[in-house]
Amino acid sequence: MEALIPVINKLQDVFNTVGSDSIQLPQIVVLGSQSSGKSSVIESVVGRSFLPRGTGIVTRRPLILQLIYCPLEDREHRSAENGTSNAEEWGRFLHSKKCYTDFNEIRNEIDNETERAAGNNKGICPEPINLKIFSTRVVNLTLVDLPGITKVPVGDQPEDIESQIKELVVKYIENPNSIILAVTAANTDMATSEALKLAKDVDPDGRRTLAVVTKLDLMDAGTDAIDILCGRVIPVKLGIIGVMNRSQQDIIDKKNIDDQMKDEAVFLQRKYPTLATRNGTPYLAKTLNRLLMHHIRDCLPDLKTRVNIMATQFQSLLNSYGEDVSDKSQTLLQIITKFASAYCSTIEGTARNIETTELCGGARICYIFHETFGRTLDSIHPLAGLSKMDILTAIRNATGPRPALFVPEVSFELLVKRQIRRLEEPSLRCVELIHEEMQRIVQHCGNEVQQEMLRFPKLHEKIVDVVTQLLRRRLPATNVMVENIVAIELAYINTKHPDFHKDAALVPSLLKTDNDPYSQMNMGQRRGNPNTPRNHMSPQVSQNTSAAQMQQQQQQQQQQQQAQQNDGHDQNHNGDSATSTWLSNILPPAPTRPDSIENSASNTPIHNNIVSPVKPVNFLPDVPANHNPRRLTDKEQKDCDVIERLIKSYFYIVRKSIQDSVPKAIMHFLVNYVKDNLQSELVTHLYKSDRAETLLNESDHIAVRRKEAADMLKALTNANHIISEIRETHMW
Repeated sequence: MEALIPVINKLQDVFNTVGSDSIQLPQIVVLGSQSSGKSSVIESVVGRSFLPRGTGIVTRRPLILQLIYCPLEDREHRSAENGTSNAEEWGRFLHSKKCYTDFNEIRNEIDNETERAAGNNKGICPEPINLKIFSTRVVNLTLVDLPGITKVPVGDQPEDIESQIKELVVKYIENPNSIILAVTAANTDMATSEALKLAKDVDPDGRRTLAVVTKLDLMDAGTDAIDILCGRVIPVKLGIIGVMNRSQQDIIDKKNIDDQMKDEAVFLQRKYPTLATRNGTPYLAKTLNRLLMHHIRDCLPDLKTRVNIMATQFQSLLNSYGEDVSDKSQTLLQIITKFASAYCSTIEGTARNIETTELCGGARICYIFHETFGRTLDSIHPLAGLSKMDILTAIRNATGPRPALFVPEVSFELLVKRQIRRLEEPSLRCVELIHEEMQRIVQHCGNEVQQEMLRFPKLHEKIVDVVTQLLRRRLPATNVMVENIVAIELAYINTKHPDFHKDAALVPSLLKTDNDPYSQMNMGQRRGNPNTPRNHMSPQVSQNTSAAQMQQQQQQQQQQQQAQQNDGHDQNHNGDSATSTWLSNILPPAPTRPDSIENSASNTPIHNNIVSPVKPVNFLPDVPANHNPRRLTDKEQKDCDVIERLIKSYFYIVRKSIQDSVPKAIMHFLVNYVKDNLQSELVTHLYKSDRAETLLNESDHIAVRRKEAADMLKALTNANHIISEIRETHMW
C-alpha cells in the first residue's frame, strides 16, 4: 500500500514531462478563505518553512507539491552529481533542474515564478508551479495549494477577482480523483465557510472531503471547538481535524516548526485532552497519507483503463501524421494514386468511410440531377409568360394579309420554340452545380487523404490547382453540349412524334364539332328538346337547317367575290360582307353620325337637301402595335385553345427529353471524363523528380504535432508499464 503514492508520483513525473493534464491523477487539493491558514498547514506537514508569507493574498498561482519520502539509503532519487547523496531534504522545481537544499531559496524561486506569470499587481494565474520535496521526515503525499478565496478586490486586483479564484478552485476540486482538504479558521463561524460550501457543491455526498480547523488557540475566551471537532455543527464524512499554526509573530521571530508542533501537542492535551490523539499536525499528515493511498487504490483500475484508451488514441494520431519520408518520388506517386482513388470512390459511393451526417460526392450529384434540376423543370409551366393575346397575335402574324380559315402551323412552331428556350437556363445552371460539387469533393475525399494533404500543404495546393484546371477545361464542352441539346429540340418540331400525334389528331374533330353550324343547331335542338332522338330530326327542322346552310353558302360566295373585286384597291372600303373577316375583328367599326348618311354615289354628305363642301374624313383610327384588351370571339377562343393544347403536349415531350438528356451529357462530358483522366493529369503535372522535393516539404505544425504525439505516446506507455507492475505485485 505504501508504494502506491510513489507510483502516482512517477505517473505525475511522466505527464509533467510532456506537459499534459489530460489524465487527472489522485491528489489532495487544499482550499480555504484568504488568511485561513492553508499555507501554514502545508508547511506543518512538510516540517519546513518554504512558502511565501505575508498579509493579503500571497498564493497567486497553484502550487503542486509532491512530498517524497527518501531515506538515506535510497539510490533512486539521490545522486552525487547534484549533491543530494547525503542530504536529509531538498527541493527541485519542474521548470529548473537545480536542486535546492536551502528552503529560503525555494521561497524566493516561488516568488519569482509567481511574479513572472501573474505580475506584481496582486493578480492570479492558473498556470501551476510544480515542486518536489525529498525528505527523510515526510510521508508520500501530493498536495495542491490554491489561492485563498476572497470577496473584495484589493489594490490593483481586477474587479472579477472573486470569480477568477472560484473558477480556478473549482477546476481542481471537481476532479473526481482528488481529495478536498477544506481549511476553516476556528475563530470564524463554520456555517459561513466558503471552503465547505464549494466542497459540498462538487462533492455533495462528502466522500472525498476532509475538514481542517486552524487557529484553535485564537478562539474567544470561554469558547471551545469540541462541538465542531466532533462534527455536531457540520458533519463531514471523512472527519474534522483541528491544528494550531504559528502566528505571524512566530513567523517573524522564525520559530522552528518542530517547536511549534511540541507547543501544539501541549495545547491539545491541556485544552482538548479527550480529542488530542485525533487532532494535531502529525495526525493530519498520517490521515492524509492513509486517505490518499485508499483513494489511489480505488482510482488505479479506472486510471489504467483511461491510460490504455489514450495510448490507443495517440497511436492512431501518430499514424495519421505518417513517418518521415525517405523516397519522395515513391511517396508522391502513392499520394497521387491514393487521392485519385479516393476522389473516384467518393463519386461512386464506394468510399470506406461513408458520411452519415450529410450528402456528399455522388449522392449530391444524384440529388442535383433528380431533385434540384428535375423539380425546377417540373415547375416551369408550358404556358408561362404566354397570354391569349400573344397567341392570337402569333396566329395573325403567321397568316399575313389573308384572314385565316384554319389555325396556321407556323404560329404553333413559333410559340412552342419560345417556350422550349426557357429550358436552356436551368440546364446550364445544372452544369454549374455539378461543376461546383466536383470541386467540393476535393475537400471531402477521405480522412486518410486529408491527413496527407495537411501534412504536405504545397502538394495539397498543387493537387487542388490541377483538379480545378481539369474541371475548368471540361466546363465549356459540357455547356456547349447542353446548349446543343436544347438547340436540337428547337431545330425540328416533330409533329409526328407518337406522343404528340395523339393530341394533334384530336384537333380536327374538335374544330369540326365547334364550327359546324349543323352540329351547333343540332346540339341546340337537342338541348331545347331532350326527348328528341339523336339520329332522328323532324322534317321542319331539317327544312330549316337546309335553308340556313344555303344562306350561309350564298354569303360565303358573296364574300369571296367581294374579296376578289377589292384585291389591290384601297383597304378603307367598308363593305357589308366584310363583317365576318379577320379585319373586322381587328379594326373597330367606322363611326357614324345620326345627322348624316353616306352617299355612295358622290361620297358627299347631304343635309336637308343642301350640299356641303367636300372635306376629307378618315374613318379608320391608327392601327395599334399591340392588341387592346377585349373579349375574344368564339372563333378566336377556339383557335387559342387549340394552340395552347398543342403547346402543352409538345412542351411536355421536350421537357421529358431534356430532363433525361442533360444529366447524361453532364455525366459523359464532365463527371466520367474527370474520373477517367484525373490520375493521368496529376501524374503529368506533379510527378516530376525536380518537383518532388518541393512538394513533399512538411508543414512546421505537422512536425511539431508528430513530436508531441510521440512524446505523449511514450509517456502513456511508461505509465501503463508502471501500473502493470503494481498489478503484478497484487497491490490492489
